[in-house]
Amino acid sequence: MQDSVERRTIAVLVDNEPGVLARVIGLFSGRGYNIESLTVTEVEREKGLSRITVVTTGTPQVLEQIKAQLDRLVPVQRVADLSLQGPHVERELALVKVAGTDDKRVEALRIAGIFDAQVVDAGLDYFIFQVTHRPDKLDRFIELMKPLGLVEMSRTGVVAIARGKDGL
Repeated sequence: MQDSVERRTIAVLVDNEPGVLARVIGLFSGRGYNIESLTVTEVEREKGLSRITVVTTGTPQVLEQIKAQLDRLVPVQRVADLSLQGPHVERELALVKVAGTDDKRVEALRIAGIFDAQVVDAGLDYFIFQVTHRPDKLDRFIELMKPLGLVEMSRTGVVAIARGKDGL
């Protein structure tokens, strides 16, 4: 029996120094692991720490290997599999450009309202929406915008944090 493929959100606290992101990405690419989403930013300037959030898929065995290999990288301070640790919050931001007129324009605004999307730029024949939600909700918003004149989009990638009082 073959293990099923799972989606995991992994948070990695690292020293904020040149080359760290390249080493993390190299770990994935060098072993043929796929990265569905990757975000990184400095989170504690005084301590020189950055947080990398990686969304990846694989069998449970492969995912355990990924976490173990991440944990062994020298600049890595902590690795947390948010998917396994319990409840967590995931969000992603997207900018979505939709071009259209008349009924399509009105429908795009109506749907944007349902998803709490904000109009951040507009012209007579287009809108640029900013929408923040779970990745699956963004996927749905984008699918609904396709027949209404979706031109392009840009997505930030997933950021995630565990629920509760404890930190990474």
